[in-house]
Amino acid sequence: MTKKKVFIIAGTVVVVAVLAGLMLPKILNKGKEELVAEAPPVVTAQKPEVRTIEINNELIGTIEPDSIVHVTPLGAGEVTNVAVKTGDTVTAGQLLCVIDTKQVESTRIAMETAKITYGDAKKNLDRLTVLHAAGDVAEADYQSTADQVEMARLQYENAKIAYNIQMESSQVTAPISGKVESFNISLHDMISPQTTICVISGDGGKSLTFYVSERIISGLKAGDIIRVEKNGTDHEAAITEVSTMVDSGSGLFKVKASIPSGDSLATGTSVKLYVTAQKAENVLTVPVDSVYYEAGNPFIYTYSNGTLKKNAVTIGLTNNEFAEVQSGIGTDDQVVTTWTSELYDGSKVTLAETAAETETTQENGTEVETSASAQ
Repeated sequence: MTKKKVFIIAGTVVVVAVLAGLMLPKILNKGKEELVAEAPPVVTAQKPEVRTIEINNELIGTIEPDSIVHVTPLGAGEVTNVAVKTGDTVTAGQLLCVIDTKQVESTRIAMETAKITYGDAKKNLDRLTVLHAAGDVAEADYQSTADQVEMARLQYENAKIAYNIQMESSQVTAPISGKVESFNISLHDMISPQTTICVISGDGGKSLTFYVSERIISGLKAGDIIRVEKNGTDHEAAITEVSTMVDSGSGLFKVKASIPSGDSLATGTSVKLYVTAQKAENVLTVPVDSVYYEAGNPFIYTYSNGTLKKNAVTIGLTNNEFAEVQSGIGTDDQVVTTWTSELYDGSKVTLAETAAETETTQENGTEVETSASAQ
């Protein structure tokens, strides 16, 4: 064999060795990749749970007193005395102001005149009664005098009523006990029955007024408890009134609630409140992320013996965490709660718990082999 042939053969061997060195790792890696690809995806699953789902809405409401009265006078006239001011606490029947209606004095005089007339008529009847008993006065005359006395009495009673009405008109008193929220008149003002003298809020708790849409109103009823928040402090309120007619001003439904512990809340201020707009009680639920949609139709994957099943379901109420499942799965189904692109109906998967147990077993076996080798 010539040297030239030896060099050619040697070169060929080197080239083959180099190519083998380059290709072998790729072939081995490809085998590994195929091995990894063949391993089924690991998923987590859990059984559906029965719970109550609520959808809460944050709204804004206005604080009002539980009872409030707008005080107006019965008559017109000049204000001659002012007895209270804004912020004062008053009791029922307490004097607020005095009005000169120009009628008090005239009705008092009329009452006094009627009183005198009635007194004179009564004295005359008493005298005639003695004479009538002695037979000195005819029956017709006696009866006529008695009728005059009764007429005088009625006129006197009517005059007293008129006087009392004028006194009530001139002396305006508080109809309820509470706080004077606003006092709108001053001394010597001319006022009429259309004038609001003051606004009095009653003693006790506060109330809350807010407005809701048609979607929310259907889930509210009297007696429902709502949470009210002001400056980081929570208060509990109970709905007392739910309007069934749309408010013409806001286009929404008006709702009122009572806040027994709301004494610290200033009248007229705005507060946050949270109402339960929709509720589904004791329903079968799954995590909302476990529900998928295909062409708008919801479905859920369930796990059974290493295989996935695609279940068409009917979904009810849904919030940020859970979805109500009305049909399609049962309480014993294992609902898959993780997602990978390898999931499909009939695909082979491994539960995360099973995978963890297998890995632990393999690690324990490796440790035993290592210990045996060391010995």
